[in-house]
Amino acid sequence: MGGAEKFQLTAIPRDSYLGLSHAGVAQLVEHHLAKVDVESSSLFARSILRKPLVSSGFFVISRVVNAAEFFALPPSLARFAPFFPADVPPWEWLKKIGAALGSVEFGHLALALPPGVHIEGKVWLDRTVKLPPYATIVGPAWIGAGTEIRPGAFIRGNVIAGAGCVMGNASEFKNCLLLDGVQAPHYNYVGDSILGNKAHLGAGVICSNLRLDQAEIVVKLPDGSAAPTGLRKFGAVLGDKAEVGCNAVLNPGTLLGPRALVMPCTPFSGYLPPATIARTRTTIATIERRD
Repeated sequence: MGGAEKFQLTAIPRDSYLGLSHAGVAQLVEHHLAKVDVESSSLFARSILRKPLVSSGFFVISRVVNAAEFFALPPSLARFAPFFPADVPPWEWLKKIGAALGSVEFGHLALALPPGVHIEGKVWLDRTVKLPPYATIVGPAWIGAGTEIRPGAFIRGNVIAGAGCVMGNASEFKNCLLLDGVQAPHYNYVGDSILGNKAHLGAGVICSNLRLDQAEIVVKLPDGSAAPTGLRKFGAVLGDKAEVGCNAVLNPGTLLGPRALVMPCTPFSGYLPPATIARTRTTIATIERRD
């Protein structure tokens, strides 16, 4: 199997599930999973119940999608490495952003603030951060070297940005992790999301982070299975150098592999493999104008 994919296979005896309801079978599966080594007991190692492959029982297949399949934590964020291990699903990183920021000893800001920049709470800005005439930064937030914050940006808590990012005009960032070189330059919403190194959002791209029914967000995995995340708010994960075109919407729980591309004005859900393009085609009709 590929180095990034990890499976654990176990068989459930046939006699143990005959006569049970579907709910009973599900409970039995959970009982057996408690005995299965899936590298850890974390909730993200979930199961898929298949049809019988042999007459002796059902097989339970557990699959782990690792953060390492999407991106690598850059040296600029090495201080946070204990909170963002490579061998867990990327959405587990979202749960650790607050703890990572809690490890920082915030001191006095190392650079002068323009009159229109409002800061409250615990905020760390590298002395090379480029500040606009006006913006709002609510901590906790940690902004790395050479990052440019543009006019009207709203950074509102639990935000970590690496080196050389662009946090754009009239864009909002909340509970998110931006690795090095991320560009979110115009009218973007980045909530409960992780953007990999050199990921790029076109103007107006929205990372939607809440289902309409506000239920737990379940992600679609590369093998077509699904995994609950334990999160009610979860936007998108973009791998290194992934791109999203102008005015596209990434629905909750979207996963884009490295160098994946979502074309402009496309609503996208689920998983897009690395170096793959997602697009829609529309038909435009023209008619004569009658005044």
